[in-house]
Amino acid sequence: MKTFTRIIKTACVIFMTAFSFITPLNAQQSPTNFWSHVCFGGGVGLSFGDGFFSGTLAPSAIYQFNPQVALGLGLNGTYNTQKDLYKSTILGGSLIGLFNPINEIQLSAEFEELHVNRRYDSYLNLKDDTYWSPALFVGAGYRSGNVTLGIRYDLLFDKNKSIYADAWAPFVRFYF
Repeated sequence: MKTFTRIIKTACVIFMTAFSFITPLNAQQSPTNFWSHVCFGGGVGLSFGDGFFSGTLAPSAIYQFNPQVALGLGLNGTYNTQKDLYKSTILGGSLIGLFNPINEIQLSAEFEELHVNRRYDSYLNLKDDTYWSPALFVGAGYRSGNVTLGIRYDLLFDKNKSIYADAWAPFVRFYF
């Protein structure tokens, strides 16, 4: 429970910091004006190594408060496999904050909560696993138009529970 509380506190600090950069919204804003600030897109992730493969699709929507700050929600679906060891299916969601200090640079903070279902190969005599896995990513990327290419780091990385092979992970993110 201490870890979960620490995660929530950290996520709150990140999002409150992002909110401090936001210009106040007009309370009389029309629904049409609201949707003109919403962008849809998401990310695609690949990680591979010695017999390991992970593929992720992560659709999301963000609200662009101003040219520098956006906050949003996302879904995540991931498939992992380790040759002759296990396969896993992961589903979950995330909260993301984006900050663009200049047009070409994008900094991000993302809290992700995933439900993991691991199935081990039968000859290993290991029990299948089902659990929740939190991640708190901080990242930086190069942005060109609607696409950002970068790298992110999981501050809560646990090599025994994380779905990622390493705390560092490259990403491609796009919003339209």
